[in-house]
Parts: sequence; structure tokens; C-alpha cells
Amino acid sequence: MVMAKRFHKIRYNEQSLRMEQVPYDLKDYVLLAVKRIGVLVLISFGSIYIFDTYFESPTDRAQRREIAFLEDRLGTMDEDMQDMAIILEDISDRDDAIYRSIFGVESYPSHLRNPGIGGIDRSRTLRGYDHSQAVISSEERLAELQRKLVAQSRSFEEVLDLAKNQTELLKSIPAIQPVRNEDMKRMASGYGYRIHPIYKVRKMHYGMDFSAPTGTEIFATGDGEVIMAKRTWNGFGRHVIIRHGFGYETLYAHMSKVLVRKGQKVKRGEVIGLVGSTGTSVAPHLHYEVHKDGRKVNPAQYYFNDLTPEQYEEMLKQSASSNQSFD
Repeated sequence: MVMAKRFHKIRYNEQSLRMEQVPYDLKDYVLLAVKRIGVLVLISFGSIYIFDTYFESPTDRAQRREIAFLEDRLGTMDEDMQDMAIILEDISDRDDAIYRSIFGVESYPSHLRNPGIGGIDRSRTLRGYDHSQAVISSEERLAELQRKLVAQSRSFEEVLDLAKNQTELLKSIPAIQPVRNEDMKRMASGYGYRIHPIYKVRKMHYGMDFSAPTGTEIFATGDGEVIMAKRTWNGFGRHVIIRHGFGYETLYAHMSKVLVRKGQKVKRGEVIGLVGSTGTSVAPHLHYEVHKDGRKVNPAQYYFNDLTPEQYEEMLKQSASSNQSFD
């Protein structure tokens, strides 16, 4: 039978004045075990530290390669999104400057083309990591691009609707002068600030005055429907308003005679009345206005169907030269 090894310690015996071997008791064995375990723990942690610091496991190498790959792809995606933002900006500019201008409509509203985002913090779950800021920045840029693409898609839907209705639109735009050049004595006054002929104060003149003899024919400048044909004793006198659709309306004032009635459909070039001087007017003339989406705009911008470039330039020159309107 093999006997278990017993440990001894050397102790000085004060009585015999000699060094003696004394067997370990329980306390000594406990201390010995604690020391050995401590050494093993120290060696283990030291080995782990050295291994982790100076050596790399296959798993670590694979993870490092994957992280490098993801960082590279994240950078590439950021560059791609920047290129996409530039292209989208160019498309937006073309949309406003070309596609919408062809149909004579306003630019797509800025607050719709560049929609904001509110509400809760959508990136809170992405925080707390080494690459949190890069990921959050990419996600925010991607979300912005998505919102702008949706807005641009809606803008193109409007342009597509306009294109489908192009024929009706072209018929509806007030694109001719309401009085023939040969019937017109002169362009009495244009759009802008003018001296009022009666009150002698500077006021905004929202139309154009065509000086012509009483009884001269007045033409509808675009297809539409008469929504007003009435007489007042001051102001516009006998006057007609035509709604053309697509946001266009035209007003013809100071007529001597109205030849259409409310609700009547008219075509471009159709005679709707005769020049006069009714209402607040100092001489026979036609006061003509163009309204677009409820705003009074310069009628001179729309005479592109019946004037040559030379005639158009002359018309602009005459309309700008007068400092006093006829009404």
C-alpha cells in the first residue's frame, strides 16, 4: 500500500535548541493549496494576456478581416451616396428649370422637395459601438436620400399629368394679344407701378392697357369658360373674366359691349366684346390682366403665339415707356 506523501516544515525547538521537522497541519495544507492555486491563476492569466496581446487566433484574424471589409464597404457606400445626392440635385434642378417651365408651372415647393424628419431618436439603438457615429451618419444620409427621392417621384407624377394634358394646356394658356396690332393705336401702359390718371398717385398697375377706338374687337386669349360678364359703374365697368383651367384666368375691362355670357365656353381668338371706356377710365382702351394660381402676373410674358420677336420687343418697349395708366 502506497503511503500518501506528507509535507514537513522546519521549526526551531527552543527547548532542545535544535531544528526539527514538523508535519504540516490542516492550516499549512490550506495555505499551500491557496499559494499553488494563486500561482496557477497568475500563470493562466499571464498566458492568456500574452497570447491575446502577441498572438492572434484564426477566429480573431477572420473577425479582423471582416471588420476591415465592412469599414471599407461603409466608406464606399458613403461615397456612392454622395454621388447619388449630386445626381438627385441635378435632376431636381432640371425638373424646375426645364420640365416644369415647359408647362408654365411653379417650381416644386422647397419644403416638399427637402422634407424634414422629426419624432423619436431613431439612432439610439446604434449608439455605444466603435463605429456608431459612422453607421449613424450613413443611415441619416440614406434616409435623407430616400425622402428626397420620394419627393422627386411625386414631382415627376405632377409633370407626367401635365404632359398627358399638354394639348389642353396649350389651348388654355392665354398666348395671344387680346387686340390685333393693326387695331391698336398704341400700348398705353404696361404692368408695374404707374401714375393713376384720376387720383394722380403712384399705384401698382396689374395689367396692360391697349389703346384702341371704341368698338374695336376684343379676343379671348385662350380656350376657357366665362365665369363673369357684368357691368359696374366704376372700377372695371363692363368686364369679362374667363377661366382657362390649369390655374389661368384672364380679365378684360372697360368694354363698350360684352358679347358673351356667364357659363359660355369660348375658344382662343373668339370675339368676346368691344373696346370702350366704361367704369373708371379716361379714354377708350382695354385693360387686360392675366392671373396664374390666384396671382396677378405680367401679361407680356404670354404673347408668344402671334407676335414676332421684333413685335414682342417693340411691345415691351411701349408698355414700359408710359408712366401713366388709363384706369
